[in-house]
Order: sequence, then C-alpha cells, then structure tokens
Amino acid sequence: MKFSIIKESYTGSVPEITFGKNRKVSFGGEKSLPFLFFEGEHPHKPLISFEVQDSPPQDYPKELAKVYSSVWDDPVRWAKLCESFGAEAIALRLMSIHPDTTDAKAEDVADKLKKFLNEIDLPLIILGCNHTEKDAEVLPIVSDVARGFNCIIGKAQEGNYKTIAASAMAGGHSLIAMSELDVNLAKQLNILITQMGFPANKLIIDPMCSALGYGFEYTYSVMERIRIAGLIQGDPMLSSPMVADVGFYVWKTKETQAEDENSQWGSLHERGIIWEAVTACSFLLSGAELLIMRHPEAVNLVKYFIEDLISTKEK
Repeated sequence: MKFSIIKESYTGSVPEITFGKNRKVSFGGEKSLPFLFFEGEHPHKPLISFEVQDSPPQDYPKELAKVYSSVWDDPVRWAKLCESFGAEAIALRLMSIHPDTTDAKAEDVADKLKKFLNEIDLPLIILGCNHTEKDAEVLPIVSDVARGFNCIIGKAQEGNYKTIAASAMAGGHSLIAMSELDVNLAKQLNILITQMGFPANKLIIDPMCSALGYGFEYTYSVMERIRIAGLIQGDPMLSSPMVADVGFYVWKTKETQAEDENSQWGSLHERGIIWEAVTACSFLLSGAELLIMRHPEAVNLVKYFIEDLISTKEK
C-alpha cells in the first residue's frame, strides 16, 4: 500500500512584509507552519537583522566588545562593519534616548538618523529604547525623518501604541507591536492598532523574547500558539509575522559573560555564540520570521541552519 503523508489544513496565511528603499528585503508570506514545505508555500527565508546602537553600548559583554568596540562610537561605521559581515538589514536601537543613560533629545536623534539614512543603504528597523514615555516622544519624530525610506518602526506597546502607530502609518512604515508574553494581549494590541486604521498587513508581532534557560520554554509556547492560531484557526489578528529580538536578551545572561563560573562550561567565546545561535534557531521553529541578532558568528550558524532546512524542500 502506498504511503501518503497526512497534511494539515490551513485557513490562514502570514502576510508578506517588504521594507527598504533602494535595497528591499521581504519576509513572511508562508501558508503553513515553520519549515513544513510539503504543507504550504514559504516564499521567503527568515530574515536576520544585525543590531546597531546609536551610542556606545553600556551592556555589551567582552565577546561583543571584541567585535564592535572599534566602531561603536559611530553608528554609520558600525552598520558598514555589519554589512561587511553579510548583513541584509540593520536594526538601529536608539539607546541614547533612555532616561537612565544620556536621555538624548528627539532633535539630536533625528539629526543622527538623517546622516545614517544618507550613508547606509540597507533596509532599516528603527527601535526605541523600550521606555514607554520616551519612545512615544521620540519615535514619531523618527518616523517623520525616515518618511519615504519604508522602514520598520518599533516597538508600540499598550501604553504608547496610539502615538507610535499613528506616526508609523503617516510615515508609510511597518510597525512592531510588542505585548508581554500572552497570546490574548498580542491579539488585543493588534486589534487596537488596526482599529486606528493601521493596515494589518504591515504589522509585526513581538510577543517579547527571552534567552535559552531564562523563560525560553514559555516564550516558545506563546509564539507557537500565536502561529497556530493565525494559520490553522485562521485568526487574522494573530497571523502577522513575528520578530524575535534575540541578541538583546541573550547577551544579558551570565552564560555569555561569566569567564570562570564553572570550568566545565568551556570557552566563553564559543559559549556566547552558541547561546545566541541556539536561541535564534529555536525561535525560528516556533514561528519567528524576523530575528535581531548581535554576534556575526552566531548569525552565520543560524544562516547555515536555515539553508540546511531549506535544502530538504526539494527532496
């Protein structure tokens, strides 16, 4: 008797998002669960964006400093270094605006961004500092400065989504909407944003992220449930592409920073890279289409993982 694979039926699909001005990239668009090519279309590979900060980072551990400290006083040079590593997109994180750091003014950030946009041609994700009030103050100005560059703006949260979503819509940008590790909260935030008139096909869900060993399993399950609800149950408010802000969370862990915590842990260099890569690969399996990462060697491992899975597509 001939064997035939039982296939899942899908009633939903993930919108495709394209961003960038002269150089464009796309992600999303799939019609089945991650990497199940035999069940539905997957027109794009997951996209990895390199993180760049607009001021010298205060929380980068030694292994990241080895890579970026020579350029991190200049976001343009930093982005060009990432481009030499093969970056397809840049995530510019505006950490200088955080009240606990330099508390930079919106006008100063806008001037920096104008220079950045003029010199960097890669598609751009522009992220605030994750301070609700300061992001609501700065991101509208940033969205206006980047008008015409077709960026991704983030992150809109429950406390500031009205201001940020309105400015992103006016600037013609896509938008990251971040909720706190809850399927219903993610859906509710998307409903509220689309009720303002923001196009659902330009929304990206950030269910919040975590690192391997630090609430990772719970995050994975939330992302998986979001993807199942969007594709199998056909919920249009949960079918948006998802982003995993991997590097931001991974490089805070003691495993990526502690040199001599445990002799059995082995090389700090290898450990940090693998910690980021394993976290990223796992979130790809849970449904993330967009990753924001830091270490170039970790990025290369994830790219290899993606290509290895895609190689099964034709078999």
